[in-house]
Amino acid sequence: MRIIFMGTPEFSVPVLDALVNAGHEIPCVYSQPPRPAGRGKKDRPSPVHRRAAALGLPVRTPVSLKTETAHSEFAALQADLAVVVAYGLILPQPVLDAPERGCLNIHASLLPRWRGAAPIQRAIMAGDTRTGVCIMQMEAGLDTGPVLMREAVTIEPDDTAQSLHDRLSALGADLIVKALAQLGDLVPEPQPEDGITYADKIDKSEARVDWTRPAPDIDRLIRGLSPFPGAWTMDGETRIKLLASRVATGGRGAPGCVLHDPLRVVCGEGAVELIRLQRAGKAVQDATEFLRGWPMPVGKQF
Repeated sequence: MRIIFMGTPEFSVPVLDALVNAGHEIPCVYSQPPRPAGRGKKDRPSPVHRRAAALGLPVRTPVSLKTETAHSEFAALQADLAVVVAYGLILPQPVLDAPERGCLNIHASLLPRWRGAAPIQRAIMAGDTRTGVCIMQMEAGLDTGPVLMREAVTIEPDDTAQSLHDRLSALGADLIVKALAQLGDLVPEPQPEDGITYADKIDKSEARVDWTRPAPDIDRLIRGLSPFPGAWTMDGETRIKLLASRVATGGRGAPGCVLHDPLRVVCGEGAVELIRLQRAGKAVQDATEFLRGWPMPVGKQF
């Protein structure tokens, strides 16, 4: 089929590759405009933009799709279908209506749970034991369209947002190829009204660890925000990012009190073992390596 692809972050790249490898024609790729990044704050194209350019595909990076010019340019591509995955712009109705067979979205949750911007992080932070990918027909509402295909995965106790992201990205790429091959036979399934939740965008204010919380809550926060923006705590004037953890047995001390074996911290209930950490401006380290360069005596308080 002739497919417009719309995506921006690394999550979307395997999907673009899968569509190309399956033999679909991609007349154009839409992605978010280049943003300042790195130490020099120079404009950097998105991962999808870079991959599309490497594949020799035309790329458009409009700031908005609301103008009549944007609508006419999109319609002029005469696509059979648009495939959208983590694009980052709302598609107005003229864009949704332009492809002959509409627009399909790849969403990283089991809809209607976790509609919205951060389904992977929210699923881990909420303590969900399973999530998955849905192939959804797009309509004007936020992730409200009927589902054509879905597949579930287990959220493992040591999963971080990154590890779950990678599995769901690969699953989405596989599932969209299957869905397109069966498109004429798939029956759209309306989403139920029960069980709707929203995955709000992660606010950086959520990332500071409150050590008075129970250990399972803190563990899920650390894993759900790893690697970005990263849960963090303060050791004096030094910010320390916490990137991997597990629930551990408790110990004596106030919440935030440091224990060893090799590095545990007392919580409001129980304790967490910190597995990977990063001081501001330094590389990510495992706990043993971190303690060699940043000694933390038992009883020290985060």
